[in-house]
Amino acid sequence: MYQPQTAPRPAAPAAASAMPDLPAIPLPPEPQTIEQTGLTVGFLADLALKTLYLRGQMTMAELASALGLAITGVTDKVMEFLKTERLVEIRGGSGLSSASYQFVIVDRGSEKAQEALARSQYVGRAPVPLATYIAAVQRQSIANIHVTPDDLVKAFSHMVIPRETLAQLGPAVNSGKSIFLFGPPGNGKTTIAEVLVSLLTGEVVLPYAVEVDQQVIKVFDQVYHRPILDPVQADRVRFDHRWVISKRPIVMTGGELTLETLDLIYDETSKFYEAPFQMKANGGIFMVDDFGRQRVSPKDLLNRWIVPLEKRVDYLTLHTGKKLEIPFDMLIIFSTNLDPADLVDEAFLRRIRYKIGIEAPTVEQYEEIFKRMCARKNVEYRAEAMSQILAIYRKKNVGLRSCHPRDILEQLIDTSRFLGQPAALTPQLIEMACNSYFVTLDPSGAPKEA
Repeated sequence: MYQPQTAPRPAAPAAASAMPDLPAIPLPPEPQTIEQTGLTVGFLADLALKTLYLRGQMTMAELASALGLAITGVTDKVMEFLKTERLVEIRGGSGLSSASYQFVIVDRGSEKAQEALARSQYVGRAPVPLATYIAAVQRQSIANIHVTPDDLVKAFSHMVIPRETLAQLGPAVNSGKSIFLFGPPGNGKTTIAEVLVSLLTGEVVLPYAVEVDQQVIKVFDQVYHRPILDPVQADRVRFDHRWVISKRPIVMTGGELTLETLDLIYDETSKFYEAPFQMKANGGIFMVDDFGRQRVSPKDLLNRWIVPLEKRVDYLTLHTGKKLEIPFDMLIIFSTNLDPADLVDEAFLRRIRYKIGIEAPTVEQYEEIFKRMCARKNVEYRAEAMSQILAIYRKKNVGLRSCHPRDILEQLIDTSRFLGQPAALTPQLIEMACNSYFVTLDPSGAPKEA
C-alpha cells in the first residue's frame, strides 16, 4: 500500500511540446523496488519475458516503458533475474547506462515465454494489486463532488431545460448515488446524462490492469477512459506509470447489457479478465440507456444491483469461484421512455434515490429550442414559420419533442441542397421537411397521410 503524493509541476518545456497544467490530484509514486510494486519477481519476470518474446529485441528502457516500471531497482532487477536464469541475453548497448542494454530472448527463454502465454496472454503495463486499486477508488470517490446551482445553470446553458428540473438534478449529482430519468423519447434524457459528466470536476487515476491471485483484470478502456496526457507528456511526469490520469469516465450501455457483462469477463483463449462496465465506471457515471429494452429482464437486472445500490460495493467472481469485493462508486443513471411502474417494483424504486421526469417541451420552450437551432444551423428564424410548423403538428396529431427542431432543420437543409436552393424557412421547404420526417400508421401498420 502506498501513500499518495501530489503530482509535481514539471519545468516548462519548449513551446513545441507544451505540457498542460497537471491536476492537483494524488498520484501514486513510482515504485523503487520490486517489493513496492506489490507483485512477485516471478510474475514480473513472466510479463517481461512475454513482452520480449512478442516484440523481439528491446532495450532496458523500452522494456521499462512497456511494463510501466522504473528502470533502476525494478526492471533492471527483473532482467538480471532472467539473465541469471539464462532466459535472455544482452546483445549490445552503449555501456554507459543499463537503459541502453539490448536484450534478446534465447531458446530456453522462448519455451518459458510460451508456457507463460499459455497461462495468460496478458501483455502490457504491469498490473497493480487489488487492494491498491480499492484504496485509490476510495480516495477519489465521486462522493467528493460538489455541484452548485451556478454550476448547473452554466453546464446546461446550451439546453432549454426547466429550472425545476435543474433543482432536482443538483442534489442528485451531489449524492453520487442513483437517478431514474423517465419521460417520452426525444426530450434529452441522454443529453442530460452527457452534460452531467461535465459537472464531475477533476480527474482520476486508474490502473491499466489489476492483479489478484496472479490473475489479471484489464481495467483501462479507451472507449470510456479519456487520458489527459498523451504518452510523450506522461513520460515526462514522474509517477507510477502502471496508472493513467483520466477524466472521470462515462460508461453508457443500451440493449447490449446482460447479466454476464456485469461480472468479470474471462476469456478462455487469452486467460485474463476484462473488467465489467460498472468497474470501468468507478469514479464517474454509468448510464443504462433505454432501460427496459435490454436482453435481460428489468427484474433480473435490478435484482443484480440491489446490494451494490444499497451498500456501495459489488461482488465479482473469478473463474476459480473466489469472490472479490469491489467498490461501486459511481453516479448510476437509468433512462427510459417506458412507464417506471411497468418496469420496477416499489422495493427497487426505493433504492433509486432520485426519480426525475423529463417532460415534452411546452410551445414556448419548443420555440426557444427552434430559435437556437436556427442560429446554430445558420438558418434565419421566422415567426410565421413556427405557426406553420405547429399547424402541421396539429394536423398530424404529433406531440412536441425537444429533438424535433434539430431534426426538422436538418431535413430542411438536406431538401434545400437537393433542390439547389438556399436553406430558408419557406412554406414549401417546411412542408417537404415535415412530410418526410413525420409519419402516422393506421391500425394495420401501413403508413397513411395524417
